[in-house]
Formats: sequence, C-alpha cells, structure tokens
Amino acid sequence: MSSHPAGGTAGVGDPPLLNIANALTVLRLLLVPVFVVALFVDGGEDVMWRLVAFAVFVIAAATDRLDGQLARSRGLVTWFGALVDPIADKALMGAALIGLSILGVLPWWATIVIVVRELGITALRFVVIRRRGVIPASRGGKAKTVAQTVAIGLFLLPLPELLGPGAAATAVLVLQWAVMAVALVLTVVTGADYVRKAVRPRPA
Repeated sequence: MSSHPAGGTAGVGDPPLLNIANALTVLRLLLVPVFVVALFVDGGEDVMWRLVAFAVFVIAAATDRLDGQLARSRGLVTWFGALVDPIADKALMGAALIGLSILGVLPWWATIVIVVRELGITALRFVVIRRRGVIPASRGGKAKTVAQTVAIGLFLLPLPELLGPGAAATAVLVLQWAVMAVALVLTVVTGADYVRKAVRPRPA
C-alpha cells in the first residue's frame, strides 16, 4: 500500500500529482472492472477466462507494493495517493471476494469477515489520522495483506478444473483453505490490535 500523507492541497515543492506511483495506483483501480468482467465470463466456469482473471488480479496486486516503494524511494508521496490508494486496494480485494462468493467458490461468511474488517478499519484509520496521526502498519498487518492476496489467488485459479477429480484436487482444496484460514485469523487479530491501538490514550 502506498505510503502517502493524508494532506490537503499541494504546496510549493510538493511532488506532481502526475507521477509513476500515482499512475500505478490509478492503473490498479482501472483493472478492477477488467478483472470482474474476466471473472464472470460464462458464469465463471470458463477455465481460460478464470486464468485471465487470475492474471489481472496478480498484476493489480503487484502494483500495490510497487507504487508504495516508488512513492517512498523517489519522494512521490502525495495527497492524491493517500486518498486513492486505499480505495483501489479495497476495490480490488472486495471485488475478488464478492465475485468468488457470487460464483459459489468462496462462502459468504468468509467474504463478510474480511470485507467488514477492511472497511471498518479503513473508516477508523481516517478518524485516527485526524485525532492522533497515522498508526504505522504492523508486521501482522503486512502479513495479513500477503495472506489475503495469496488465498484469493488460490481460489481464483481454476485448479480443480485443470487437475480433475482425485487426490490432487483434494490437496488443492486443503491448501486453499489452509491459506484462507491463516488469512482470516490474521484479519481478525490485526483488526482487533488496530482498534486497541486506536482507542489507547495518547502518551503525555
């Protein structure tokens, strides 16, 4: 996720809004509808289009890490990135989770746990920024993002269709749910930890 300040208008000496980091953030947002279309071709049962959807998801997810690195290393941190980056992140992950649940690939309860947590913490983060500044992302939060991305990617891949019935398909199912279980646990634990930090009194 891009490390952008939650500032207002640009000042003298601020980086231009039109830069590579912001371009990648916008690209990620624009890839969301492309991903959704590819995912729902033929009701999600077309193996080739599922692979296309997986590829688009991977490319979009990769821009999340890249735009943040570029913004920090090249001094391209802007208010635009601070606003659009989390929107693009949540749009991509939310579209993938909801899409998989609509197709019956992922249970709705798993999608609801992750989506509610992400939206809730995002709203809380904006409140906290106004009151006490930014709470740095924890290692658990970063691990949560990686686990969610890998888990969603595994569910997007049409591996059962490619492998056919048998032990291999069963192993894939176990792997999918093992990674998703880790993602769900980290989602809940890191969410609770962020709330704890947000409500903790500021040191004098």
